[in-house]
Amino acid sequence: MERERMEVFLELFREEPPVYIQGLERDARQQGVPIIRRGTGDVLRFLLRTRRPERILEVGTAVGYSALFMAEYMPENAGITTVEKVASRLAEARRNFERHDSGKRICLVEGDAAEVLQDLVEQGCQYDFIFMDAAKGQYLNFLPAVMTLLVRGGILVSDNIMQEGDILQSRYAVTRRDRTIHARMREYLEVLTHHRELETICLPIGDGITISMKRQEAANEET
Repeated sequence: MERERMEVFLELFREEPPVYIQGLERDARQQGVPIIRRGTGDVLRFLLRTRRPERILEVGTAVGYSALFMAEYMPENAGITTVEKVASRLAEARRNFERHDSGKRICLVEGDAAEVLQDLVEQGCQYDFIFMDAAKGQYLNFLPAVMTLLVRGGILVSDNIMQEGDILQSRYAVTRRDRTIHARMREYLEVLTHHRELETICLPIGDGITISMKRQEAANEET
């Protein structure tokens, strides 16, 4: 209840996105499509305006809402590469990009994220901002490729780290089918917060996010 009151209060000070973004949000909510929450959008907007990244990678397009949202606040010379494999969501994302990405600054890549990330690594691609919002149980598997793709000083944002609050519970308090993702997300947070190459903060915003910066200096290999 207290959290709900806080959210209602903060709405008074929240910057409204463009009307078409509000429409996409409304449609996605009605259809039960998972999209970023407003608090997460606030953080993305702030980081994009202050960090001004030019090369953005999004892992998990869904219907294109978050890519279009980020495109509204990134620098004019920036571009987004976004990855999705679910056919129905790909079709909707394409329609949304055709309708709203008039500058053609969003590149939609179809395929399994693990394979696409490896392809990007082999191509020598580099990004200064990466938004992780795909299958939560795969975050840890994606991380090695993401670390290679992220430039020093670059930002990695990981969404939905709280798993609707399940991550706070003992593994025995969550349903059996959710125990694997519960364990993997906890391990992911452990790795992020103790990674020698990252400076990470965990924030209880939306469904929980982490913001990680890849350190400017390479980690000392000595133990």
